[in-house]
Amino acid sequence: MLSSMLKEHQLKQISKREEIEQKRNAAIASSIKFTSQMVHHLNEGVSQTYLNQRKLDNESKQLYQNIEHLSRQTNQWLILMNNFNDSLKQLGDVENWSKCIEIDMREISSILEYVSSNSNKTPPPPTTSTPTQPKTN
Repeated sequence: MLSSMLKEHQLKQISKREEIEQKRNAAIASSIKFTSQMVHHLNEGVSQTYLNQRKLDNESKQLYQNIEHLSRQTNQWLILMNNFNDSLKQLGDVENWSKCIEIDMREISSILEYVSSNSNKTPPPPTTSTPTQPKTN
């Protein structure tokens, strides 16, 4: 009887150990599944963040290139405007110079007409106009 009780006890221990081992294996499998799902979930966020960062980097590079292009274009426009402004100033100088030449030529013409019409008369009185100089800007 004692030996049968011992065998029975040993069989119960073996079955309990097997049950415990099965539950341990099930716990390990479920913890592995849980950790893999957690890692996968966390990696999704990290990968999305990484993709967003790459997009931001590309867009910032494109923005920098656009800014450089705009800066170069603005400098070219400034050079063109300065050249145009200088040309306008030169046109104004040429116009002023031509007006001065025209006034001088009219004076000379009127003097020559006076001299030719009054070749035997007294010389004309000196003119009160002063020679004009071209304006300088």
